[in-house]
Amino acid sequence: MHRPTKRLTRILACAAAVPVVLVVAGCSSDSGSDDASAKDTASSGAKASASTAGEAAKKVRAATYKSLPKACDTLSKKTLDDLAPKGKSKSGASDDESTRASCSWASLDSNGVKGSQYRWLNVSMLRFDSDVNRGSGDDLASAYYAKQVKDAQSDESAKKMKTSEVAGTGDEATLVRSDSTYKAKKKDVTSKQQTVVSRIDNVVVTVNYNGSGLAGEKTPDADELSKDAEKAAREVVASVKDTVSGKSASPSASASKSADASKSPSQKSDDKSGEKSGDKSGSDSSKSSKSPSESASPSASGKDK
Repeated sequence: MHRPTKRLTRILACAAAVPVVLVVAGCSSDSGSDDASAKDTASSGAKASASTAGEAAKKVRAATYKSLPKACDTLSKKTLDDLAPKGKSKSGASDDESTRASCSWASLDSNGVKGSQYRWLNVSMLRFDSDVNRGSGDDLASAYYAKQVKDAQSDESAKKMKTSEVAGTGDEATLVRSDSTYKAKKKDVTSKQQTVVSRIDNVVVTVNYNGSGLAGEKTPDADELSKDAEKAAREVVASVKDTVSGKSASPSASASKSADASKSPSQKSDDKSGEKSGDKSGSDSSKSSKSPSESASPSASGKDK
């Protein structure tokens, strides 16, 4: 009588244990599924972020110019003879002349006992590169252009200040002219200041030109000085445009060069063999054309005056 009872007890205990095992197994299975789902979600998120960053980079317009001309060579000899007779050029300090460059000329044209004519001419250029976070080189240059114009207008000691737009000088250009007075040998001397700020794509050009009559010489005509300053600005802008070698190769050409550089010697050999075979069969292979199109480079910051 006792044996059947003990056997029945063991059977019931085993039966009760089975659901517990199934529950544990079910939990383990669900946990594995959740982990896999989390990994898939993380992977999808990473791919989406990379895709978004790539799209943002494509939306930023690449900078047109990637270098600058030599500042002291931007003006013709005739222009320098007219604006700063016998003046000697002096290059401005720069850590990177492909980004920031300047040059100045000081001239003292003596007329003996009649006095002297003094002229000072300065040319400065600042180039901006496109940046995914900061924006395109053109937009950065446009903001700096506006700041330069504002700075030229902020001289509190200046008198008779006038501001006007300048046509035919880059994408946008402004002339700010004014008078200022200083002492020379206990006499008041009036200096005529002309500042032309212009922008060509991602480059800002600033031309400062002032003149004064010393020791009895008459004060130079402001209108004539303004025309000279505008002429100088146009020449500098033209020099920037003529810097063809300072423009980058097309994106397709750059990508092609990068791909070729990453290939192994055996792959390059195979490519050459393929090209020869293609030529013999009469099919023309596509080639990357080099053109002075746009490419982004490290961002520039700072200012020249």
